[in-house]
Formats: sequence, structure tokens, C-alpha cells
Amino acid sequence: MTDPVAYGIALVAMAIGIFAAWHTVRRLPFGNPLFYAVGILEILLIALLIGGSVALGSTSRDVDSVLFVSYLVTVVVIPPAAVLWGIAEKSRWGTGVVVIAMITVAVLCVRLLGIWKGTYV
Repeated sequence: MTDPVAYGIALVAMAIGIFAAWHTVRRLPFGNPLFYAVGILEILLIALLIGGSVALGSTSRDVDSVLFVSYLVTVVVIPPAAVLWGIAEKSRWGTGVVVIAMITVAVLCVRLLGIWKGTYV
């Protein structure tokens, strides 16, 4: 896990969060562009899960593996849950849920980097 990977995915999540916030403010329903954006993020997060798991298996660092893997799995589960909730909620707050989910994903990615580096315990 490197700084560019963690911060890059966090920036993508924040960009999608801003896009979802724009939908919320304009009272637009959950639509295809937002769905595709979250889908792209999900692909990145699955790649992070696979890459992080491989890196964890081949490192000699003192990393709390249970905590690290639980964060990896959680960060992958959040976007689909937000999309399902966003589609089900017909008011503007359906996209509001996606905003909160994207902020959460960004924070968890930075937290993952901290766990990997050993700066967070």
C-alpha cells in the first residue's frame, strides 16, 4: 500500500461525493452517471482489496492483519450499500446517503494507509 494509491482512491471518492452532493442540492434523483461513477470506484476498491491482501501476505511489517483486512472488506462493502439505499430512496436524500458513503470511503482509505504504515494503532 503506497501513498499515491490510498490518496488517489480517496480523491476519487471525494470527487464522486461532490458529484453526489451536486445531485442532492439540485434535487436530482439517483441516476446512471452517479451509478457508473460509483461502479468505477468499486472496481478500484476491489483492486485495493486484492492488492492489499497480497501485500499483507508478502510483507515483513508489523501490521495488525485482522484490522487491516476488516478495513479492506468494509471499504469494498460501503459503495454498493449506498447505491442500493440511494436507488431505493426516491427523495433527494438518496443521493445524500451516497455523499456520506463517499466521505466514509475516503476517510477509510487514509486510515488504511495509516494502519499499513503503523502510524495508527
